[in-house]
Amino acid sequence: MASRTGASRSGASPKAKAAIPQLAWHAIRPAPVVLVTGAEDVLAERSITMLRDFLRSEDPALEVSDLEADGYRRGELMTLASPSLFGEPRLIRVSGVERASDDFLLDALDYLEQTAESTTLVLRHRNGVRGKKLLDAIRAGGGGGIEIVCAELKKDAEKQDFAAAEFRAAGRKISPGALRALVGAFSDDLRELSAACRQLLADAPSDITETVVARYYGGRVETNAFAVADAAIAGRHGEALIALRHALDSGADPVPMVAAFAMKVRTMAKVSGTRGGGAQLAGSLGLAPWQVDRARRDLAGWTDEGLGRAIEALAATDAAVKGAERDPVFALERLVGVIASRGRA
Repeated sequence: MASRTGASRSGASPKAKAAIPQLAWHAIRPAPVVLVTGAEDVLAERSITMLRDFLRSEDPALEVSDLEADGYRRGELMTLASPSLFGEPRLIRVSGVERASDDFLLDALDYLEQTAESTTLVLRHRNGVRGKKLLDAIRAGGGGGIEIVCAELKKDAEKQDFAAAEFRAAGRKISPGALRALVGAFSDDLRELSAACRQLLADAPSDITETVVARYYGGRVETNAFAVADAAIAGRHGEALIALRHALDSGADPVPMVAAFAMKVRTMAKVSGTRGGGAQLAGSLGLAPWQVDRARRDLAGWTDEGLGRAIEALAATDAAVKGAERDPVFALERLVGVIASRGRA
């Protein structure tokens, strides 16, 4: 993280869409004004915490104040930013700028004209048009600020990048398999994934392996039906079978496991053969853009004939686990074989 002295207080060319640096959450650094935008609250919280910790490491006397933009009263910002007798550095964190009162917006625009020395003002704006004039002024270079973009993470690859950054920042290594397992176990909740990373950093040995992840989160990993489906769809037959058996041993129900396979394969079938960007196709296919992009990655190595056989196998397995056959476990293992062979088995 760069020193405060490295933060520029001058604006860039007004021709640029944004005249200030727009950085990822983990690249946050001190600046007179730090605008934190985007809907991913976990990233925003982590980023702001990193900034606070860095500023405190530079000067333990750092004075931290919090304001809520929607309940703000005129003059509060100027009071907090005014110099103190002892000249301690200040960090002022403002939440809910997307709901800001008129008083806050007026004071914040005034503050950009002359920012306070040794003060870092952090403005958290999730989304929406409220406060657009303030955001535009900051992005045009007013106050010598930077923007930290915390867009929602929807793709597994993005979540893996997030988790990898957590371990990298702590100077720790995590194996690719362990990273996939950890993200697979907590793919639905970034806050839980962040907490899992912190627990492993605090309690686990120096290198994080698949064995370590299984020891801490074995039940969560083993019962994740989508992790089984992902391994099979990618052609990793042995890995998929092991994950399936662990899931069943942990009490997973075969019916929702087949449903997870069906959801992914049917999405692949919808996307197969289409052209155009994910955002362009999403509406017509009834999918989110990230689902289109993920399905296209999953389709690598698949043919339309293979997808057809996989869908037939899914229908047979669905009937089998609902009572048409005596051994639902065998039916599931047979399905994994068909999927892992990409419909050629």
